[in-house]
Amino acid sequence: MIRAVLTRRQFLQTTLATAAASTLSSCGWTLAEVKTTPNTRVDSDTLYIYTWTGYTDRDLLDRFTQETGLKVVADVFDSNESMLARLQAGGAGAYSIIYPSDYMVQKMADLGFLRELDHSLIVGLEDMFPMFQNPVYDPANRYSVPISWGTTGLIYNSRLLKDVPQDWEYLWEHQREISKRFTLLNDVREVMGATLRMLGYSYNSTDPQHIRQAYEKLASLQPAIASFTTDAWRPQIIVGDLLIAMCYSADAAEIMPENEDLRYITPKSGSSLWTDTLVIPKSAPNPEGAYQWMNFMLQPEIAAQVVERLSFATPSQLAFRKLPKSLRDDPTLFPPESVIERSESLAPISAAVSEIYDRYWTKLTSA
Repeated sequence: MIRAVLTRRQFLQTTLATAAASTLSSCGWTLAEVKTTPNTRVDSDTLYIYTWTGYTDRDLLDRFTQETGLKVVADVFDSNESMLARLQAGGAGAYSIIYPSDYMVQKMADLGFLRELDHSLIVGLEDMFPMFQNPVYDPANRYSVPISWGTTGLIYNSRLLKDVPQDWEYLWEHQREISKRFTLLNDVREVMGATLRMLGYSYNSTDPQHIRQAYEKLASLQPAIASFTTDAWRPQIIVGDLLIAMCYSADAAEIMPENEDLRYITPKSGSSLWTDTLVIPKSAPNPEGAYQWMNFMLQPEIAAQVVERLSFATPSQLAFRKLPKSLRDDPTLFPPESVIERSESLAPISAAVSEIYDRYWTKLTSA
């Protein structure tokens, strides 16, 4: 069966709700006990969340409602940039929980959108792996709670490709053979960052000359690129229409069972370590409900279910220990230290540098 609609942004399936019912009653805490400074805004009985496409389902939302009495309304976005644009256009006060990725957290904080978290109201932060307790994008988790993570790399068809890719450079070296049969992510920081790293620079370089070189390198590849897409490559590579795709490790881990010829690698020159997070806007209409949602999602049993069903790595050590050995030892989900050492988390950049990236990205994707 081809699960073409599933992505790393997709969240818990129907059966997880059943697991959550027994989990929440046995772990020694109660969602409804969270208390913060009273909020006088409307909709105190409703939690509005802004999340990645597919990161929630009806059963998950209904389970949360059963535990807290709060109704949940979920709006979705398909990129960090579109999410931020909506907030800047006046939507910042509409939501109590938002799901930005790592580098976007500090950008949102700098713009004054985020509430500083009260860690005394959050259960589970102390159980995170050390790398998530003081992340470069949000030191000391001042504004965000990590919820999932992974690497960025290449998935490829080992039967249809003569040579096995080992690095980003493969796309340029084999441009003619794979022309129009490979895709890159629809993400400026990931695509530019991977090219920068291949050129020997940081994934987060702010040097205009480095960024220009990355653009020129990508421009030479552009005629052979089938598309820039985060999700649409999945059914195409399963059936063999695509040979290779830049993707997130969670997506690769999820679809590889659909085709035994598919393999995933993290390029040897280095890659990114992405993290998706939960944040609370300053103007959240229901901050109490936001903390309740955080605690609900941080439960080790629920986090472990997410790994098993949706194939992205949990930042929780307790959840990790609950996983079967086959998942704990899966290098696609949980890469070895050697891969982590040569990878970088996406870091915030200034508005001026961001404009440079965006200008080149527009030229590249509109060519």
